[in-house]
Amino acid sequence: MQITELTERISGLLEMLFATDERLADCFTVDVSLHPKNKLCVFVDSDSGINFDKCKWISRYLEGHLDSNGWLGEKYVLEVSSPGVGRPLRLWRQYRNNIGRYVQVTLNDRTTQRGRLKAVEEHQIILEQEVTEKQGSKRLKTNIERAIPFEQITSTVVKVII
Repeated sequence: MQITELTERISGLLEMLFATDERLADCFTVDVSLHPKNKLCVFVDSDSGINFDKCKWISRYLEGHLDSNGWLGEKYVLEVSSPGVGRPLRLWRQYRNNIGRYVQVTLNDRTTQRGRLKAVEEHQIILEQEVTEKQGSKRLKTNIERAIPFEQITSTVVKVII
């Protein structure tokens, strides 16, 4: 079985699980990837957040299918987790779940924009950015809103600010 076919099958299994298990009804698949030495990484997210129990239920479900179908043979590693801070947002739903958080957006022209994710619309995000303007001898800080179309975004990463 080719890698693409396997990851599509895993994604399909996850969709079925999320549609039929009320404990996981608000979950969604972010990424499924197969790495060397049969390491299958599954990243899932949820509108209510991912916790250990959700990852455990998903992992056991997938292990049952992987073992009974022999898709990865007898030896494999399965990792099920949330994408976590530092991994780029991939889906519109992830953007929506991160409204209010500080993000760094890399644009197609390789420039970056930083700010608080204020809103997510169908075709764009709205960042709230603090800018400093000089008025005479004073510097005034104000907040502006910047709309960034999804088509201009290369990646968006949630940043933890302390």
